Amino acid sequence: MASLHFPLYQPDDRGLLMVKRATKKNKWLWRNRASGDEQSLTNEEGFGVAMERKILNLVLFLWIFSATVAADYVRPQPRKTLDFPWERKPSSYPQQVHISLAGDRHMRISWVTGGKSSPSYVEYGTSPGRYDSIAQGESTSYSYLLYSSGKIHHTVIGPLESNTDYFYRCGGEGPEFQLRTPPAELPVTFAVAGDLGQTGWTKSTLDHINQCKYDVHLLPGDLSYADFIQHRWDTFGELVQPLASARPWMVTEGNHEKESIPLIKDGFQSYNARWKMPYEESGSSSNLYYSFEVAGVHVIMLGSYTDYDEYSEQYNWLKLSKAKVFIVSHHMSLFADLSKVDRSKTPWLIVLFHVPWYNSNYAHQGAGDGMMEAMEPMLYAAGVDIVFAGHVHAYERSKRVNNGKPDPCGAVHITIGDGGNREGLAHRYKDPQPEWSVFREASFGHGELKVVNSSHAFWSWHRNDDDEPVRSDQPWITSLMSSGCLAEKKHSLRKILKAP
Repeated sequence: MASLHFPLYQPDDRGLLMVKRATKKNKWLWRNRASGDEQSLTNEEGFGVAMERKILNLVLFLWIFSATVAADYVRPQPRKTLDFPWERKPSSYPQQVHISLAGDRHMRISWVTGGKSSPSYVEYGTSPGRYDSIAQGESTSYSYLLYSSGKIHHTVIGPLESNTDYFYRCGGEGPEFQLRTPPAELPVTFAVAGDLGQTGWTKSTLDHINQCKYDVHLLPGDLSYADFIQHRWDTFGELVQPLASARPWMVTEGNHEKESIPLIKDGFQSYNARWKMPYEESGSSSNLYYSFEVAGVHVIMLGSYTDYDEYSEQYNWLKLSKAKVFIVSHHMSLFADLSKVDRSKTPWLIVLFHVPWYNSNYAHQGAGDGMMEAMEPMLYAAGVDIVFAGHVHAYERSKRVNNGKPDPCGAVHITIGDGGNREGLAHRYKDPQPEWSVFREASFGHGELKVVNSSHAFWSWHRNDDDEPVRSDQPWITSLMSSGCLAEKKHSLRKILKAP
């Protein structure tokens, strides 16, 4: 009997395109778009993949339709989404390797294997091929509709020396990776880029970041743009592995990480399973908000998509009067993040979250107002120096600002949701430009923050500009500690922290 042809409306994320079903052998035949190689799936496997696509496309249609109705601006045509040809690897082969800070002098190594029995240990040392230390970790996995993840490993290594190269191998197999730990003292450099996705612009941004001599990558939400298609989490992990396996990536969630389906799936399941951050090490009860310190900088990662009002756990995690008891490093300690910041040791205080509070673009106008009303007074009293956000697909930098007006003791707000997402740029700005807004431009790019000493940091925004790196905005920023503002705020901070 002749084979029947079933054209598929969308290629599979592994780079495979279904071309026909051979009814005689009860098989589905798939062809690799890059190599032309064919792969045979059982009828059950092929039907499952096809049904998953149909279900997810229906979900996506409803989600995109609702977003389109609410949108008040028109996006330009973006660059093409990257193509990831599928390549079979051994079941225990480590993939999607990325690292993150995990408390004082420790690093978390995360990776995925296809085999469910693969071990979760990491061998490491300071010389190539010579591993004098080994650490055992944990693993997890998840299912999402008809998708089942591989085995997701998280292993903490350390204590590690600062500013040192380490060589490591995951699970006893696969290639050797190399990481460099951040410095213990200033100066320290952060690369900053949000709303990455998996497009040609994303690759351009990552290539530019790779040219930067940075210590830690900060990402204020919207990582993979998987948007329910779970294989895209896998391809994103492979895309960023060359950078994310070498320097710690510290991320917080955006709206594209939520992936909730009413009555079926809670939000952030994929994100929490794959990108575990040091929330337990910082006394938080949720992976959606946490903090860490590096060199002379205390960084707070907040969640725009979890409760943030004054009665929420996130809000009270920042306060002393509502501090809860957590088990940290095998001993009991009271944790409230702002109360434990010693500005004599960490003179810089930086905050990241996804939805910007200060935004003169028509895109997402007012989306951060609720969180701003609840949290800005406390962050202002604490003397936050810089706030990074994403969500709006453009770049904007403010003066020091508070309560909607320029304030020399307020924070500098920087929107940097221009990493390369598939939705394109947000070009429409409000006119006239608000008094607090200094620089704004709808272009893809990334930022670099070099904290030089306790009083000065150099910020630069690098426009991709058709794949050529261009430094378009480059101010020096003076810390609030050196300006005398913190002394003025001691009373107001103490009042907020002690409020019931």
